[in-house]
Amino acid sequence: MTTSLSARAPQLRGARALFTGRSGGVSTGDHASLNLALHVDDDPAAVARNRDLLAAEVGVRAVFVDQVHSTLVHVLPTAGDSPVVTADALVTDRRDAALAIMVADCLPVLLSDPVAGVIGAAHAGRRGLLDGVLEATVEAMTALGAQPADLTASIGPGICGACYEVPAEMREDAAAQLPETAATTSWGTPALDLRAGAAAILARLGIPSGAIDADHPCTLEDESFFSYRRSAQTGRFAGVIRRA
Repeated sequence: MTTSLSARAPQLRGARALFTGRSGGVSTGDHASLNLALHVDDDPAAVARNRDLLAAEVGVRAVFVDQVHSTLVHVLPTAGDSPVVTADALVTDRRDAALAIMVADCLPVLLSDPVAGVIGAAHAGRRGLLDGVLEATVEAMTALGAQPADLTASIGPGICGACYEVPAEMREDAAAQLPETAATTSWGTPALDLRAGAAAILARLGIPSGAIDADHPCTLEDESFFSYRRSAQTGRFAGVIRRA
């Protein structure tokens, strides 16, 4: 889908999906301009307008959750409005709602099963990735009839392994659990590659490797995205998906 609010629009079978960028909104200053988060000290009226712009772009209002780096998955009710709940992933088979996951270096992961008509979106930062947020999301999707072999996935913009510097002990602890995350920065210090870890998890869950889109920018390097590592006072962009 081509959109003025989209920095990247992945092709997911059975879905319309996008990763928003910084531009196209009404926020100012550190939050300029398409900040979608209410918890970052932006003007609530500006955030509400930005979310309205997003709804106009995707054709339905997006459902957001209160993200806390957990493995909690919110399955939308079968009808009506969805309350704002604490969760780090959303799943639905409804056509009248979009799912939105906000990030600013963590990975937004979007999933679609075009056969079962089920979609999902997950917030996969270091903690959530290691604790199992992607596994929990796919499990919730299968409960609605999805099959891993039918899933397509897009691992959106996030900080890359060459930039995500961490203490050596943190890298070793993560690699002991998920070896694919072990990395080194471009300047030679310990790092984590969350994208490689997410791709490995999705493949182990049974999603065909050719159906996993992981070709997206590093948020620290690409200033068209918000990045917490670049500036602690910043906004949030989103991965957004709805059924086609």
